[in-house]
Amino acid sequence: MPDWSAPQYLRFADERTRPCRDLAARIAATPRTVIDLGCGPGNSTAVLAERWPDASITGLDSSAAMLETARRDYPRQEWRQGDIAMWAAEDGPEYDVVFSNAALQWVDDHATAFPRLLARGRALAVQVPAASQAPAQRRMRDLAASDAWRRRFTSPILDWHSHDPAFYYDALAGRASHLEIWQTEYQHVLDGPEAIVEWYRGTGLRPFLNALEEADRAEFLAEYLEGIRPCYPPRVDGRILFPFLRLFVVAYR
Repeated sequence: MPDWSAPQYLRFADERTRPCRDLAARIAATPRTVIDLGCGPGNSTAVLAERWPDASITGLDSSAAMLETARRDYPRQEWRQGDIAMWAAEDGPEYDVVFSNAALQWVDDHATAFPRLLARGRALAVQVPAASQAPAQRRMRDLAASDAWRRRFTSPILDWHSHDPAFYYDALAGRASHLEIWQTEYQHVLDGPEAIVEWYRGTGLRPFLNALEEADRAEFLAEYLEGIRPCYPPRVDGRILFPFLRLFVVAYR
């Protein structure tokens, strides 16, 4: 799979960082050590460094391209390349806060992964997208499964994973001394449906585009855009509202 694109991801840096700030603000701790799992280009790690300037903070990500940007923009932090699920399963040092913003949707088997992550930290703080039923996400799956497209995919499409709040309560309640779970739907103001395509080109559309031949990608994006356009009508100023539901978990051991 082609590596992540930090410039594409950071086109919506403010919108992507907003939930990270909301999550960090809810953590009742003054940690000495923090690890940011799925740190990407370092924008989430920078929020943690701002929240806890005296803490030792490590960013971990599987993408070499993302880490290259993080090292360039935030040279004072420690950066490691690695897989989140493998990190959770291995023996290693305990952190005061294990943090992850919009990354664990790419890790399967949350019933196993979340308790393992809590075991590696005194506190676990996670945000994952919970918008799988939103029109922009449904259209990806429906288009890929259509007669016109399903045979054009050259490899399996990597799915993303998130569940309802009750799932995460059941996964962590027996292991946490205190547990908070909530959802927030952000109303992002974008210039038009084309901006939604650009948003997802940096995240949710990547598995679909990577499973297609390069010559088919532009056609897939064009059909995807036309499919979502009626779902996001222009408002009075010509811009659109792009609702995005996110789920938050903060657990203390």
